[in-house]
Amino acid sequence: MAVEIRIPTVLRPVVSGQSVVKAEGETIGELMKNLGNEYAGLAGQILKEDGSMHKFINIYLNDDDVRYLEKLDTKVSPGDVVTILPAVAGGIF
Repeated sequence: MAVEIRIPTVLRPVVSGQSVVKAEGETIGELMKNLGNEYAGLAGQILKEDGSMHKFINIYLNDDDVRYLEKLDTKVSPGDVVTILPAVAGGIF
């Protein structure tokens, strides 16, 4: 089943400038793996070599952070929306 994945601006060059892509999979992990297979260089931006999520990347299923669900084992359903958000830091104090 294809699930809509929203891509942040910083990662759009890797997905041909698209803000939304679709990927197949039954879990968040499968989606990320398949997305990385389709777009060279994207997997390394989201997942570590051991397959776990980078700590500076947040992935949301609908409005829920998958870190508080079942992480990469979180199941997805038709109509779900996955959003990838890199953590942002900086500014002046």
